[in-house]
Amino acid sequence: MTEAEDRKPQSDEAKGTFDPEITSEFAIPRGLAVPKAGGESETTSEFAVPTGLDVTQATGAESEGSAFSVPKTYSSRHAPPAFTPAEGFPVVSLTKDVPWQDRMRTMLRMPVTERPAPEPPPKAEEGGPAVPRVLDLTLRIGELLLAGGEGAEDVEAAMFAVCRSYGLDRCEPNVTFTLLSISYQPSLVEDPVTASRTVRRRGTDYTRLAAVFHLVDDLSDPETHISLEEAYRRLAEMRRNRHPYPTWVLTSASGLLAGAASVLVGGDLIVFVAAAIGAMLGDRLAWLCAGRGLPEFYQFLVAAMPPAAIGIALTLGHVDVKASAVITGGLFALLPGRALVAGVQDGLTGFYITAAARLLEVMYFFVGIVVGVLVMLYLGVQLGAHLNPDAYLGIAKRPLWQIGASMLLSLTFAVLLQQERSTVLAVTLNGGVAWSVYGAMHYAGEISPVASTAVAAGVVGLFGQLLSRYRFASALPYTTAAIGPLLPGSATYFGLLAIAQNEVDAGLVSLTKAAALAMAIAIGVNLGSEISRLFLRIGSAEKRRAAKRTRGF
Repeated sequence: MTEAEDRKPQSDEAKGTFDPEITSEFAIPRGLAVPKAGGESETTSEFAVPTGLDVTQATGAESEGSAFSVPKTYSSRHAPPAFTPAEGFPVVSLTKDVPWQDRMRTMLRMPVTERPAPEPPPKAEEGGPAVPRVLDLTLRIGELLLAGGEGAEDVEAAMFAVCRSYGLDRCEPNVTFTLLSISYQPSLVEDPVTASRTVRRRGTDYTRLAAVFHLVDDLSDPETHISLEEAYRRLAEMRRNRHPYPTWVLTSASGLLAGAASVLVGGDLIVFVAAAIGAMLGDRLAWLCAGRGLPEFYQFLVAAMPPAAIGIALTLGHVDVKASAVITGGLFALLPGRALVAGVQDGLTGFYITAAARLLEVMYFFVGIVVGVLVMLYLGVQLGAHLNPDAYLGIAKRPLWQIGASMLLSLTFAVLLQQERSTVLAVTLNGGVAWSVYGAMHYAGEISPVASTAVAAGVVGLFGQLLSRYRFASALPYTTAAIGPLLPGSATYFGLLAIAQNEVDAGLVSLTKAAALAMAIAIGVNLGSEISRLFLRIGSAEKRRAAKRTRGF
C-alpha cells in the first residue's frame, strides 16, 4: 500500500465519512457543515465571554484576576469603612473595684472574639489545672446556685467567673431549668471540651447560697490564690454544713408569718393566734408528706387545708372574728413568691426556656394551694358556714400596726429561707419600707393596688441590689423575704371563695387581680435591680450590646 492510500482512511474519518456502524450518538451527522475553529479548543463553558463582546483587558502583568485579587476600584488611601468603623470598636473597660457579677455579666453579653483576655495568670500549679476538672468544679458551683433559686443569668456569670479565674477564657456556659452545660475551646483549631450536669434536687438555703458567692468572689479576686483542691474542699464543706435554723424554729416562723399576714388584712389578736396555729399545723403536715416522698404539689395541697379549716370552724362556731383574715394569713405562708420572681427575672433577661419552666412550677404550686383551700371551702359551704366575700372591703387602716406586722412577716420569711443571721435585720427593714411605700400610695394616695405594688417591689429590688453589691453577695437574701408583705394572699383567697360559692365570674376577676399583683411584684423587683446598676461603675456603654438579640426586629 502506497503512502497516499495509507492516508486516505484517516482523511475520511476527519470528514465524518467513516462506517456508520462504528459511530456514536455524539458523531456529526452526514451533510452537516461545522465551521472549523482556530487553533484553540472548541470546548467552552458558561463563564466564557460571548462572541462579539469586547472586553477591555487589564494592563497589568496578570490578565486574569481571582477571588483574592484587589479590586480595581479599591484604594488603600481611601478605603471605605466596610467592616471596621473609622473610629474602631469601642473598648470595654472593666473596673476592678466592682463586684464580679457585673464584670462577668458584661463579658457574657459580648461575643467571644471581643472579650478582653484575662489579666491574671492561672492561679494554680505551673501549667494550669486540667480542663475537665475546672469544668467539673464550675458545674458543681452552678448546680448549687441554680438549686438555691438563683437566676439563670447570675448562674452563668458565676460559671464564667470560675472558668476565667483558672485561665479558661474561651468558654460558653449554658443554663436551663434542670441542665447545666459548659463548653471550652482552647483555640480555633483545637477540639472543644464540653461537660454537663443535671440538677435533680432543689432546696431553699440562702446561707449556702451566700457561701457559694463568697467562694466565687475569692476565685475572681486576682490577689487571692485558691488552688483547685482548696476550691473543692470548700465546696464539700458547704454541702455538709447543716441548716442554720432547726426544724422547730422553721415551724414557729411559719406560724408567726401567717399571724403577721392576718394582721395586715385587718385581723386582731384572736385571728393572729388562729392563723399561726393553722400555719404550723400545715407546715407539720407538709413535712410529713415530704418524709413520705410525696411531690411538692401534694405538700402544698395539704399545707393549705388547716388554715382554711380553722377559719371555717371559727365561722361555724359564731366567733366574732374575721375568718377571712385567718385563711388569708395561711395563704401568705404558702405563696411561691421566690420562684415567681426568679421566673419573671429569667424571662426579662432572655432565658425564656428557664423562665417558662419556673413559671410552670409556680402554676403547679398555685394549683395545689387552690385545690386544698377549695376543698375546705366547699365543705364549709355545705355545712352552712356564711363566709362573706366582700369582707376585704372593710380592711382597717392601721399604719403602725401594719408596718410592724410587715416587718415581722419579712423577718420570719427570712428565717424560712435559711438566711444568714447578719442579713435578717437588713431584709426586715427592707420589708417595712416596702409596705410603707405601698400603704402611702394605695391607702393615702388612692392609687391602684397593682401600680402601688409595682413601685414598692421596685424599691425592694433597688435596695436589695445595692445591699448585695455592698457586701459582694447575692441579691436574693435581700429581696425575696422583703416582698412577703406584698404577696397577693387576700386576692387569692377571695377569688377562691367566690368560686366555692358558685360566683365564677367574680372569682376569676379576683384571681386575675392576684396574677396581676404577682407579675407587678416580679417586674418591679427586676426593674429596681436594673436601675441600681445605673449607679454602679461597670464600664462603657457597650456592656448591654448583646441584649439586642432579644429584640423582635
